[in-house]
Amino acid sequence: MDTGMKEGKKSTLKRVLDHISSYKWILAISILLAAVTVALTLYFPILCGRAIDCIIGPGEVDFTGWMVNEGLYVLAKKMVAVIFLTALAQWLMNVCNNQITYQVIRDVREEAFEKIQKLPLKYIDGHSYGDIVSRIIADVDQFADGLLMGFTQLFTGVITILGTLGFMLSINVGITLLVVVMTPLSLFVAKFIATRTHDMFLLQSKTRGEQTALIDEMIGNQKVVQAYGQEGRVLDRFDEINDRLEKCSLRAIFFSSLTNPCTRFVNNMVYAGVAILGACLAIGGGNQMGFIAFLGGAVTVGELSCLLSYANQYTKPFNEISGVITELQNALACASRIFELIEEEPQSPEPEHPVVVEQFDGSVTLEHVSFSYVPDQHLIEDFNLQVKKGERVAIVGPTGCGKTTLINLLMRFYDVNSGRIFVSGTDIMEMSRAGLRDGYGMVLQETWLKTGTIRENIAMAREDATEEEVIRAAKAAHAHSFIKRLPNGYDTVVSEDGDSLSQGQKQLLCIARVMLALPPMLILDEATSSIDTRTELKIQNAFASMMQGRTSFIVAHRLSTIKEADIILVMKDGNIIEQGDHKKLLAQGGFYANLYNSQFAK
Repeated sequence: MDTGMKEGKKSTLKRVLDHISSYKWILAISILLAAVTVALTLYFPILCGRAIDCIIGPGEVDFTGWMVNEGLYVLAKKMVAVIFLTALAQWLMNVCNNQITYQVIRDVREEAFEKIQKLPLKYIDGHSYGDIVSRIIADVDQFADGLLMGFTQLFTGVITILGTLGFMLSINVGITLLVVVMTPLSLFVAKFIATRTHDMFLLQSKTRGEQTALIDEMIGNQKVVQAYGQEGRVLDRFDEINDRLEKCSLRAIFFSSLTNPCTRFVNNMVYAGVAILGACLAIGGGNQMGFIAFLGGAVTVGELSCLLSYANQYTKPFNEISGVITELQNALACASRIFELIEEEPQSPEPEHPVVVEQFDGSVTLEHVSFSYVPDQHLIEDFNLQVKKGERVAIVGPTGCGKTTLINLLMRFYDVNSGRIFVSGTDIMEMSRAGLRDGYGMVLQETWLKTGTIRENIAMAREDATEEEVIRAAKAAHAHSFIKRLPNGYDTVVSEDGDSLSQGQKQLLCIARVMLALPPMLILDEATSSIDTRTELKIQNAFASMMQGRTSFIVAHRLSTIKEADIILVMKDGNIIEQGDHKKLLAQGGFYANLYNSQFAK
């Protein structure tokens, strides 16, 4: 493993421990309960050993001072009490572990989701939605499984190992030394395999994210896939990713599955060593075994039974811990993808003391604005524009000329590379994004509905709106008639995709939102592109009424919709090449005139 990978694992582990430290008191209780569970579990073999010696040789006193003539009835009562208390402590420990795990997972998911709200749009646009969803859902679930196993078995295992050694030392030093000498071999095997599984689990997680992205893409665009007969190609692509996922998953599982049998082999050797040496000490009585007897002394049959039980208890955590380490490699691999998202560079920070515009007057000024999505590909350069209150500004031009980019800059979805933008005389970099966007109402070509009722979707613009105001806005958007025909009218529940509605109906609901909000500035980006011509004419009239006294930016490909604009900006290659009203630009006979005539040529 290279240095960068090691540093990455350390960083991820540190982040995980930082999140766990928020619940240190629950963790302390869990560790205490783990210690109680282990102590009671290790005390039980002593009771069993005493019972055996009590049956074999009543009245005798062994080398460790056990009073083997203790009544079986008393021992039985103690055993029942120990079993009950062990179960209770273990249950309470599991409750604590679940609390820690799922509170940490809740915090990580919340942090990741909050980060998505703060990420620049270029990150969202540059990554598949499916991969981002996979990180927050699938990767966090895998992380939770590994974390829960770690809490459940790791702490208990470590305490069991230490406690068992202590109890074994109190019975026989020689056998204990034999166990300790053979322990590093088991640890070496587990570490050797675990270090090779992390990279494989990371590749598995990334490939799973790639598969999720493809599924998300295909489900969202299934009509297009079928319309163009791409089912075969999509299936081939899915099969290729699925085959890669199978191979990397099998490799990861193969190596991780070696851990348990390898450590079991070493641990069985430990158990066999304890059995042979203990049997010799029990049979020889410690008088004929020379150096062995010198180290260990004699043991009774009950003590041998106890030591064998401890040997089994001692080796079991190594098997469990080796499995935990493997799961933790998977968990850390998934956690690294989550924290990679959380640690992404956020959008430029808000000003410490943002300027609050109490009343937007609608004036917008752009001074020497330059912007590009990719450093080497200039899009908008030295762009200047002055819009007065109440003016309607139409933006036209060929695809890729920068029309929507200009809207993104006005709304601060992207920040300019250089230059300044003023709204109501205030530099938008001095305002909070939320404060700036309060002044805009926006209707995009791409509609978006949330899962909820029609009423809730319209009222997103103003959650305190009354029923009458919602209906008035729907009527203004010419959506009221189709809403009343729905099964439950305004209480009809629609999904996020609005599958029960046509594209035009979804667009009308988005327009109704703006009609409800009536903001001081409007942005209409192909707002009527999915609406039939008859309804479009009605909405244009409603828009015309709503635009009175409001600054409006209109992006449209259909030039018939922008004839009444006060200013038409003709963009090409990120620059304004023509500017004026409809009649003036037609009279110039330039680029705009050619565009307009090409749409209406007979």
